[in-house]
Amino acid sequence: MAATLPKRITKEIERLVKDPVPGIVAQPHEDNLRHFNVQMAGPTQSPFEGGEFRLELFLPEGYPMEPPMVRFLTRIYHPNIDKLGRICLDILKDKWSPALQIRTVLLSIQALLSAPNPDDPLDNGVAQHWKDNEKDAIATATAWTKQYAQPAPQ
Repeated sequence: MAATLPKRITKEIERLVKDPVPGIVAQPHEDNLRHFNVQMAGPTQSPFEGGEFRLELFLPEGYPMEPPMVRFLTRIYHPNIDKLGRICLDILKDKWSPALQIRTVLLSIQALLSAPNPDDPLDNGVAQHWKDNEKDAIATATAWTKQYAQPAPQ
């Protein structure tokens, strides 16, 4: 499998292993190096702090000309992430550039957790809650983090 992998992807995987992104672990599947299991720590001073979120990332055949496909597997209360875990983030859609890398995408998702944008929602109900009563929406996000995103016991 590795022989058919483009050099760019191989280099990105090597860099992720050698120089991991703080708070993020991205491991390619052994049987498909285009498919990654991702663990992302909730950013400090956010409603997601203390949570450990599971995501999946897939590099399509057209990568790096096409963006990776990423979604949350852990439930999360966020205006830019829907119930299926899909993420509303411009660099995963129309603002994608081949200059971006897997680590850039993961850092951008982590930044989105720190700064939800209810004006560009994927989940309209959560966005409206965020706009109408931000304090209560943050409390709900914190409760969901405690309920769904607890790290596995060591």
